[in-house]
Amino acid sequence: MTPLPGAFALLRLFAAALAVALLPGLAAASLQVHPGDSIQAAIDRAAPGDVIEIHRGRYVENLLIEKTLTLRGIDRPTVSGGLKGDTIRITAEDVVIDGLIVSDSGDSLLEQNSGIYIWPGAHRAVVRNCDLTYNLFGLWVEQANDVLIENNVITGKREYRSPMRGNGIQLYNTRRARVFNNEVSFVRDALYVDVTHDAVFRGNKLHHSRYGTHYMNSYRNLWEDNDVWMNRGGLALMETRNQVVRNNRVWANSDHGIMLRTIQDSKVEGNVLAGNSRGFFIYDAEYNTLRDNLITDNIVGVHLWAGSKNNVVEGNDFVANREQVRYVGARDMVWGEESGNHWSNYLGWDRNGDGLGDVRYEANDLVDRLSWRHPMMKLLLASPAVQTLRLVGQQFPLLRAPSVVDPNPRMQPNNDNWRNWRGKHYPGSR
Repeated sequence: MTPLPGAFALLRLFAAALAVALLPGLAAASLQVHPGDSIQAAIDRAAPGDVIEIHRGRYVENLLIEKTLTLRGIDRPTVSGGLKGDTIRITAEDVVIDGLIVSDSGDSLLEQNSGIYIWPGAHRAVVRNCDLTYNLFGLWVEQANDVLIENNVITGKREYRSPMRGNGIQLYNTRRARVFNNEVSFVRDALYVDVTHDAVFRGNKLHHSRYGTHYMNSYRNLWEDNDVWMNRGGLALMETRNQVVRNNRVWANSDHGIMLRTIQDSKVEGNVLAGNSRGFFIYDAEYNTLRDNLITDNIVGVHLWAGSKNNVVEGNDFVANREQVRYVGARDMVWGEESGNHWSNYLGWDRNGDGLGDVRYEANDLVDRLSWRHPMMKLLLASPAVQTLRLVGQQFPLLRAPSVVDPNPRMQPNNDNWRNWRGKHYPGSR
């Protein structure tokens, strides 16, 4: 049977299309930009999917990327916004920015001027291996999902007062963001996160800002292996649920290490909180698990307040905090019912050698409560009269103040390295 002429035509057309598709180099062109050239001109003439290689130099331009492109720096070129607007604005999907120094945005808080602004709908954007310096906001991500932000160094306008700076990385109304191995400093808040779900924050270094993380209204996120130091507040997690906060190191913050405020159904595990004014500040927190954390050398180990109850607190080491727990409540708060916590100021004994104290630990007594209300009383803590008052309070339950109580205090800490975290304080805090 003789094939129809139309079939031969279709076969020849298919073969020709296949041959073109297999030719190397036609899938994505590589455009070169050298000093004196315009990056925006290269963006405008590029086809979607092209790679634009920008060679070392200084380019003063405000870039707008409205198509899928890769901008790759060769030997770290600088793109300066000339102190106006956004230095780079991305509105297309699947844009990659790699290896650039991005600097000199405008300074309008109203217009949210940024080094890189990822516009709503610019999904799957990638920003990696960049220095974002002297921008108001370093990197702003708004209503763009599946972004990847990794291996960047972000510093703000250091001479501005903290309220006049922007944030280092700002995420708003996003899903599945991945923020890995960035160093952010000298901004208002290093990471500002709002209405952002199913994200992962791992390996970041956040320091010398107002908050290491200012975080609200976001669910199902993972905070892991971050270092947060020398801020006013370390991690501030508020109005949220279903968080996993594990293996972070938070030290030398002038207020709190980790704030858990209006947070539910979350796990806070294996973190180090050292040398902060308050290790944990827990406010209106319920149904969370705090396990295997090291809380050491803080002025207050845990400040527990405002209806924070129904939390599981097990296996933590409270070592050498000036006050282990500051708790104000109408009834005792029981921690450590399963396996207990370690308290370095526990004065009980372990006669049967099972590693647990034979009498329960009580964090606060009548003298502690009086000293909170009247701080000058601390000058008399070593006096016989105050010691007598403490003894009387222990003997007469009517005078006893509600306290955090641990029925199974552990005699030894789980964390053998607690000594390595001594003396890491915010300057002037002691």
